[in-house]
Amino acid sequence: MAHNGEILVEVKDLCKNFGVTVALNQVSMVIRRGEVRGLIGENGSGKSTITSIIAGIQQATSGEMFYQGKAWKPQTSLAAVHAGIGIIVQEMGTIPSLTVAENIFLGDYDRFRVGPVINRRKMMAEARQALEDIGVNDIDPAAITGRYNMEQRKLIEIAKTMVNHPEIFVVDETTTALSEKGREILYRLMHKAAAENKAVVFISHDLDEIMKHSDTLTILRDGNIIDHMVKEDFEPGSIKQKMIGREITGQYYRDDMDGYDDEVLLRAEHITTMRELLCFDLELHKGEILGIGGLSECGMHAVGRALYGLEEVVSGQVVLTQKQVKITTPEVAFKYGMGYVSKNRDTESLELNASIGANISSTGYDKNRGLGIFISNRKERRYEQLQVDSLAIKCMNTFQPVRTLSGGNKQKVVFGKWLAADADILILDCPTRGVDIGVKAYMYQLIYEMKKQGKSIILISEELPELCGMSDRLLIMRNGKVTGEFMRTQGFSHNDLINYMIVGGENQ
Repeated sequence: MAHNGEILVEVKDLCKNFGVTVALNQVSMVIRRGEVRGLIGENGSGKSTITSIIAGIQQATSGEMFYQGKAWKPQTSLAAVHAGIGIIVQEMGTIPSLTVAENIFLGDYDRFRVGPVINRRKMMAEARQALEDIGVNDIDPAAITGRYNMEQRKLIEIAKTMVNHPEIFVVDETTTALSEKGREILYRLMHKAAAENKAVVFISHDLDEIMKHSDTLTILRDGNIIDHMVKEDFEPGSIKQKMIGREITGQYYRDDMDGYDDEVLLRAEHITTMRELLCFDLELHKGEILGIGGLSECGMHAVGRALYGLEEVVSGQVVLTQKQVKITTPEVAFKYGMGYVSKNRDTESLELNASIGANISSTGYDKNRGLGIFISNRKERRYEQLQVDSLAIKCMNTFQPVRTLSGGNKQKVVFGKWLAADADILILDCPTRGVDIGVKAYMYQLIYEMKKQGKSIILISEELPELCGMSDRLLIMRNGKVTGEFMRTQGFSHNDLINYMIVGGENQ
């Protein structure tokens, strides 16, 4: 069986501390050739920390590692790449201002050097081949990377990792950034690597996905390894309990049929954007959770951006009906009590190099004034600390940089920013992307609490169970248009929803 192969990587008593926070505590594991090893655990459990130490991105506090039978302590990620360790990180791993080819061969331009000159034509040809090798034909190696969307940039990163033919291939939470087609490319590469007697480490929060694609599974909790399992022993209930240390009791999603007010707070009237939306209409009621779903290119993400003034509306208008205010910019939206959580958390919703406190208080300048134009430090600290405490954000203090937090804790900071601002209308674009089951349950509870307080929420998501579990009313989109509208009170049929996503309900 796959998990009886030769040991490729061994980790012994690995510890990693960030100040007083223990990220890894005496972790020991082996990764064998020919296996896809799944790593699962709640946010902050230590999954990404283990793989980043193996890949030379950070150094362990103590413990030892062995790679191909020899002691292993890479000083840089480039040294690890040259030794055959490829990692696709959770955050963006490309530089937007470089060409696609320059990103694919970043740190390795010497292979194209002829004397003092770099042979660009050869670099372009090899980059095109690297993309074709992973099954991508619609990305131009000469184009600037920044013109491509998040998914295409992830595919460029995958090509960059695979061009070095790594012996061990680490996939860290990558599938959340990919559509179905992109995921299939990645799954194929993972299983091909295992079949070629290489090793794959697969980190995912999606339990079904990790059970389907892994041969073995390591479960982490609070920096400790709780269990190693083989495929025949995988059982969802038991894995969840080991991840969280308790059974998830009570409702995961809402179980009520509470309605919402007739009063319309926000209206999009025949809005057309430069690219994805044509004469699009929408109404949001007071106390409503309005779900918007579809396949990833259906235009639903453009809806959220247009409603918040982030994407130019060339005709039609977005209006706050009570105040008769047109939303034309994010500044106007914010001023009149709207909040927006972007799908691209690390680039659009957070300032990664700033502190947790600075991110939260970015919405509170008016509320935290002391005398005249000056901010009261005392008010601001209270504003920040209240969110850290009420959302149970795992951190040393509010001065800690946001970039050092796990994905789930980063997302809590994003929520905290808008909860502190007490926004009346919240546009949430994929709010639980890349967070674990415990944080997800917590987020859903928060969303429901906001609804009960009379706030209005637009929930844009690529996950059908989330939309069905949380929405009062659900719009399905295809090609920039609404193809179907469904009500919670009538029950949501997954088959109907999928049909409206794919063919626009024409086969009904």
